[in-house]
Amino acid sequence: MDDSPFSGPPPGRPPGSPDDEQAAGLDRRAELSEFLRTRRARLKPEDVGLPALGRRRRVPGLRREELAQLAGVSVAYYTRLEQGNGRNVSAEVLDSIGRALRLTGAEQAHLTHLATPRPPRRKHRMPKRQQVRASLRHLLDSLEVPAYVAGARSDILAWNRMAAALFGDWGSMPAGERNWARLTFLHPAYRELFLDWETKASDMVSYLRLYAGQHAEDPDLSALVGELSVKSETFRKLWATHDVKEKGHGVKRMRHPLVGDLTLAYETLHLPDDTEQYLCVYHAEPGSPSADALRLLANWGTDATTVRTV
Repeated sequence: MDDSPFSGPPPGRPPGSPDDEQAAGLDRRAELSEFLRTRRARLKPEDVGLPALGRRRRVPGLRREELAQLAGVSVAYYTRLEQGNGRNVSAEVLDSIGRALRLTGAEQAHLTHLATPRPPRRKHRMPKRQQVRASLRHLLDSLEVPAYVAGARSDILAWNRMAAALFGDWGSMPAGERNWARLTFLHPAYRELFLDWETKASDMVSYLRLYAGQHAEDPDLSALVGELSVKSETFRKLWATHDVKEKGHGVKRMRHPLVGDLTLAYETLHLPDDTEQYLCVYHAEPGSPSADALRLLANWGTDATTVRTV
């Protein structure tokens, strides 16, 4: 069976997922504990100007007492926090710990989300349906470059014909399969499409981790993470790193089955009226071979989505 994104719908989700466990969402305390532990493990005493305590270190990175010293808190206080007890921790303490851990802006925001208590959620609440404004769909249709709107969990919500020509016929897929994490890890054709697939995969998990810090109670997120962890060893290893990253801008190198290699810059624009949705636009440098390839792709139009890879 051809699993190309350019050749029709992929297989659906397998039956037998652990619904009860997924519905509970992710464990925020465990997420906080593992995030702090992994951030501490990546630092060495010499990285932060501390002398190494003792000759042998049983665990990689800074010890808890070293991190507490840098952050200006007691070892007992930091230990409780790393054990997942973030109750009543102040923003000032979180900032101090973030500085000690050399956190990025995205990582600091992630730590704050994990350590901030959430009100108890109502049981059996149905997730809000993601909708794209009509005017935004009209904007997509007017663009002559690949563009799409994605939302919670990196679900693909709307796209234009150039995005379909570049990435595949998303319209032929079940709605539940239109998700960048699933496409990246479960569809081999996307591994061939992105020449820097390892970077794409790492970034995808980092985006999902950042979302998880804000929406740990999302049952659909828990289901997605569970499915990918079972089906993809690469995803499972990347998820265990607890790396987080905000989607922004950059460059992607691709190998399209019709027009060959492309180097495209992308820009991510977060929508002001729905912070979970963002518009992603791809474009090529004017006069470049990639710009010529995009024009050729535009000439093929919807026919490009039917191209089958070998």
